[in-house]
Amino acid sequence: MTDKKINGEILNNLYKNAHIALQSISDLTEELTDEKFRKELQGQYEGYEKIIGEISSLMKTNGIEPKDIGTFKKMMLKASVKMNTMKSDNRSEVAEMMIKGTVMGITDVYRELDEKKDVVAPEVKELATKLASLEEEYEERLKQYL
Repeated sequence: MTDKKINGEILNNLYKNAHIALQSISDLTEELTDEKFRKELQGQYEGYEKIIGEISSLMKTNGIEPKDIGTFKKMMLKASVKMNTMKSDNRSEVAEMMIKGTVMGITDVYRELDEKKDVVAPEVKELATKLASLEEEYEERLKQYL
């Protein structure tokens, strides 16, 4: 597999990672009653939108077509959020759910960077690191809602 193809896969995985976060936040904010927490998540949504724009721009520059997370996965995410928030819209439980998802995203980014460290392009690594740092910041901010 060529380095260009591998970097394209990494970019697509970053794109999907951030899109899953957007979808989850979008689904959650519909259910939340805590205004402060809702504003926190809306701020995170904007951060993910910004990095998706940067990832999309680099993909376009390199002739890479973004791959969406898929309708089935979106439906599964929405169903999971609905089930978890039906039990309770307790911000502590929602924050815990968001933290778990955020940590999974961070782990995926670092794992992929490590596995492909010999071929990852500097600009791809920079965006991956930026996404992981953003998610680490969000993880810390979410802890105040536990």
